Amino acid sequence: MLAQLKRMPPPNLVLGLKQNGKQFALLVLVNAFVGGMIGMERSIFPQFALSIFGMESKTAILSFITAFGLTKALANYFTGRLANTLGRKNLLVMGWVIALPIPFILLSATNWNWVIVANMLLGISQGLTWSSTVVMKIDLVGEKDRGLAMGLNEFAGYLAVGIIAFLTGYIANRYGVIPYPFYLGIGISIIGLLLSFIWVKDTSVFVKQESTTDTTPYLTNVFLETTFYNKTLSTVTQAGLINNLNDGMIWGLLPMLLLSFRFNPEQIGIITAVYPMVWGIGQLVTGKMSDHYSKKSMLFWGMLLQGVAILLIPSNQQFGPLLIISAALGLGTALVYPTFLSTIAQVTHPTQRAESIGTFRLWRDLGYAFGAIISGITADVFGLPYAILVVGVLTLLSAGIIQFRMPKNLK
Repeated sequence: MLAQLKRMPPPNLVLGLKQNGKQFALLVLVNAFVGGMIGMERSIFPQFALSIFGMESKTAILSFITAFGLTKALANYFTGRLANTLGRKNLLVMGWVIALPIPFILLSATNWNWVIVANMLLGISQGLTWSSTVVMKIDLVGEKDRGLAMGLNEFAGYLAVGIIAFLTGYIANRYGVIPYPFYLGIGISIIGLLLSFIWVKDTSVFVKQESTTDTTPYLTNVFLETTFYNKTLSTVTQAGLINNLNDGMIWGLLPMLLLSFRFNPEQIGIITAVYPMVWGIGQLVTGKMSDHYSKKSMLFWGMLLQGVAILLIPSNQQFGPLLIISAALGLGTALVYPTFLSTIAQVTHPTQRAESIGTFRLWRDLGYAFGAIISGITADVFGLPYAILVVGVLTLLSAGIIQFRMPKNLK
């Protein structure tokens, strides 16, 4: 009996965004720093590969995204599996410790293998930190505001991606691609670690509180049902994979395409920054929408808009139209990104939620690796425009799967 009482949540514990506003806001800030680590590479890495290492092959250049995607995917999965045993905060702090050496490795890299190592560490770090903040926010807010919570989380992360991508592009254009852009990463990793270690509190007790009243049925096998069998979860999972497949392509090939159009690094920084910034800011609205409107419709229209925007990229070589396309791509991604997570949270039991989210994020971030491999090989064999068109078609096919396979009623 005494052991059971120790496992019970405190009697005054209340789920909700307002009720846990300070801790929630801190986690939003932490996730902004998590996103900033990605932004450090977002606009300058293809130029970094060409100017510092003389790399010409698109497949070889995109190998850093493949390494990032594989390690982040695995870290996502194990973060979900271990969240209930090791604790959310411990995994978050561990992720920031792993992030600390990344900028220093990139600054001192003597060959491309060190760049791959740095991005493997970045993938592990991102999986631990981003997954932890996602799960912790869902723990805090309860059922009512899950979409809003995910919108705020992804808003902070991807707005930071866009801001830091712009800043690194600006700095690279003014002072060179190395070393100054990477100094941002040093500051981001140190501040993120201090915030997480000193002020973030673990949220496992909130899961116990919600479990006492939640009636969502348990999944028989979380991995298999999230991946294949449950129509809602598996449809969301395939869409997440395709979403990050096209994001990986945009990350690696769009700057190369813009270089071939003779844009300078600052212009490339602006175009590549608009996409994640609209993605981030848009989620302030779309996250809340997913609490009130059809999640299936939001996912369908978001993937459809992404596919159309990607197909328009190769045929436009002017700065203005490319800005609009980048914004449209960001809007499409904003419609789906918080909706993915709020949908999974809605149809899984609180005690299985972290593992289901981890499984989804495993497949979603494997999309980075698949996207880099598919688009890199296609670009080397057929050219950049064809690689972009292939990814656009895959994105439209994903929208079709949502329309015809995902149930309207999630429970």
